[in-house]
Amino acid sequence: MDIPLYERIFNHIFQKINEGDLKKGDRVPSEKELADQFNVSRITSKKALEMLSQYKLIERIQGKGSFVAEVIPELQEMKLRRPAEIADPKREAEPAWRTVGVILPDFGDSFGAELIRGIEEHCSLNGCRMMMKLTYDNREEEETAIRSFVSLGVDGIIVFPGHGEHYNSELLRLVLDGFPIVLVDRYLKGIAASAVFTDNRKAAFDATSLLFDKGLRQIGFLSSPADSTTTIEDRLTGFTDACALRGWTPKPEHFMTNLYSTLPQTFDAVDVRQDFENVRRFVEMNPGLKAFVVSEYNLSLILREVLLSMGKSIPEDYQIVCFDSPGQHFGDYLFTHVRQNEREIGRKAVQLVLGKLNHDETQLNHIVDHKIVPGKSTVND
Repeated sequence: MDIPLYERIFNHIFQKINEGDLKKGDRVPSEKELADQFNVSRITSKKALEMLSQYKLIERIQGKGSFVAEVIPELQEMKLRRPAEIADPKREAEPAWRTVGVILPDFGDSFGAELIRGIEEHCSLNGCRMMMKLTYDNREEEETAIRSFVSLGVDGIIVFPGHGEHYNSELLRLVLDGFPIVLVDRYLKGIAASAVFTDNRKAAFDATSLLFDKGLRQIGFLSSPADSTTTIEDRLTGFTDACALRGWTPKPEHFMTNLYSTLPQTFDAVDVRQDFENVRRFVEMNPGLKAFVVSEYNLSLILREVLLSMGKSIPEDYQIVCFDSPGQHFGDYLFTHVRQNEREIGRKAVQLVLGKLNHDETQLNHIVDHKIVPGKSTVND
């Protein structure tokens, strides 16, 4: 298996110094020059230069560049990761593991656990290790995790971006530098970053159409705030598309997009109670709504508890379709839901990272098919 790209650059410079092609005080190619020479990102070439500096082979002078150190360690005695292979090219190289960093806001049985399994399985099949960090939807934690993974020398990163209206600056920097990074669950509008996700617009359209097909004519929509989060935005669009096709225009009061209890950084009993009361008022203020499309499984649980506490029956009085659900081995699912193929999303994300490491050409956005799974929250046909 090929060694990591930054180690190839490291070994190249090491050999130049070892053989005398680069002498004490000589200028070493810059990050940009090395990136162009080896067809890699500047993040990768920077990592190689930092590694050479750590072993005191070069000195990096801010504003001037990198130079071969005036006092060079005994090269043949240095216990580096790969120089033995350079000094003795006949020596058989041991297989090198690649490392893929995975950054998630959180995960659970309804969504996330199968995604992680898909990533880990495909990493293992391709000789990669997986390193994971949870950010709990905190942008600063996400930025710190990215910086940490890059400094540790991961070969690529898979990111499930946190919820919010602003893009992560560290993530954008990696994209612009050409680092092997892949997004899952959502994409960045206007940014050329590879992403793997469900077609949420079509999924919400299908979920809403299912309710119309059951004879319902007024349907509400519940979600956490969109805040420029493409997943929620697309689900909202898919919902309104289906309504428009059936000749019904929902009013602003038919949308409830200010539920926060399922966001990782806010989840606690107080938030659940607050959302419970807000959903109760929403239902009471919209007596004509007899069905709901809900963007998340846990929000469906809150809606279900509200309806039951009001003495209503599901699906006789109200019907619900949501996104995602925990696995169900016995009996029917609690909710009719959109089932995303998490394992395939994870597998495809790893495949894209490896493709980027091999400089394969690929399209930016990759859509993984979904399906609608019937449950006990809708009337059987």
